[in-house]
Amino acid sequence: MSLIDAAFQPRMEALSGTERVSRSLAWLQWSRAMIARQIIAEEGQMSAERLKWEVALRCYGGDPAIRGMIERILADVPH
Repeated sequence: MSLIDAAFQPRMEALSGTERVSRSLAWLQWSRAMIARQIIAEEGQMSAERLKWEVALRCYGGDPAIRGMIERILADVPH
């Protein structure tokens, strides 16, 4: 176990269930915001609706069924 893990694990275990879920949601929001910034850097500005679906495509596009669904939605979303 690394020094960071050794410090992190007890702190996470000390959190209540609600606090753990809250922290997980904060990490998810941070990750999606980071992906959104990457997409904007690569493709330029776009509508909030389009950006939402582009982020979803990056996150969940590994599943062919989900990818197809998101791509069908994106076909109707203006840039």
